Amino acid sequence: MTHIADTLYALLARKPRGFEECDVPTLAALVATAALGAATSAVAGEKPEKCYGIVKATKNDCQTSTHACAGQSQKDADPMAWIHVPKGTCEKIVGGNLKPKG
Repeated sequence: MTHIADTLYALLARKPRGFEECDVPTLAALVATAALGAATSAVAGEKPEKCYGIVKATKNDCQTSTHACAGQSQKDADPMAWIHVPKGTCEKIVGGNLKPKG
């Protein structure tokens, strides 16, 4: 990751068109941090889990027993609606359940 940040810094230090007013070290750090976050997510490789009961209305990931599509949950914290979260996260969230309550 350090190599990526160093390469990016060197490229931006040349002040390419459109980046003349850019704070190069800050931009390089932001891009490197974003790349590290993406790499960390991809490396983890674990399947997300369904977390029931924490979804904001209309933000659910998929069907429930009362509707057939994502985004159709009508109330916040619907115990039948779910979203994908990273494995091990659901049980840490107040109201989160790995199985629907019905």
